[in-house]
Amino acid sequence: MSEFTLYCFAQSGNAYKGALMLNLCGADWQPRFVDFFNGETKTPEYRQSINEMGEVPVLAHGARKFSQSGVILDYLSGHFGRFGPENEDERREILRWTLYDNYRFTSTTGLYRFLTALQKTGRTPVTEFLSARMHGALDVLDKHFSTHDFVAASRPTTADISLCGYLYYDDEIEGLDWADYPRIKAWLERIKALEGWGHPYDLMPGHPLPA
Repeated sequence: MSEFTLYCFAQSGNAYKGALMLNLCGADWQPRFVDFFNGETKTPEYRQSINEMGEVPVLAHGARKFSQSGVILDYLSGHFGRFGPENEDERREILRWTLYDNYRFTSTTGLYRFLTALQKTGRTPVTEFLSARMHGALDVLDKHFSTHDFVAASRPTTADISLCGYLYYDDEIEGLDWADYPRIKAWLERIKALEGWGHPYDLMPGHPLPA
C-alpha cells in the first residue's frame, strides 16, 4: 500500500500537476484511475466518498483527502519541504502565479484543448475566444522569462509545476507553435531536466482513449 494515492486520469493537466509533484519529491505514491469520460466524477459515490466538487485531482494521504491542484501542491510542498518559499516575499509570489495559472492560464488552455482535441468541436466562437485568451497568457509568461529562469524564484517552485500542467500536452493544443514562445520552451526543458520528471501519459493511467 503506497503512502499517497492520487485520483487522476492521464488526460488531466490538473491531475498531472499532482502526479509530477509527487514524482519530483520521490514520494511513495500510486495513481487511482478515475473514469472521467464515462462519468465517474458525476456519480453519487464519487461525490460522497471522494470529492463533493465532482472533480479530479484528489490526493489521499492516510485518512485525509485534498482537492484542487493548488492545495495539493501546497500540501506536498509542506510535507516534503521542497519547491516551496524561503521567505514571505516568495510565498506571495508563488501564490500570485498560482492564482494567475488557475484563473487565466489553465482555465483557458485546458478548456481549449478539451474542446478541440478531446471533444473535437472544431473552431467555434468559444474556441476562438479561448485561443485568444490562451495566447495572451502565453505572451505574458514568455515575456516574464526574459528576466527569469523560473516563475517565482531563482529555482523551481510549485508555481512552475502549476503553470506547466497543460504544456506537456503541446501536440494536442491546436495552433501552439513553440517558435512563438522560445523562452517558455526553454523553461519547459529546464523542468524536464529535473530528476523525477515524467510525461503525463507515463505517470497517469488512461491513455490512449478508446477510439
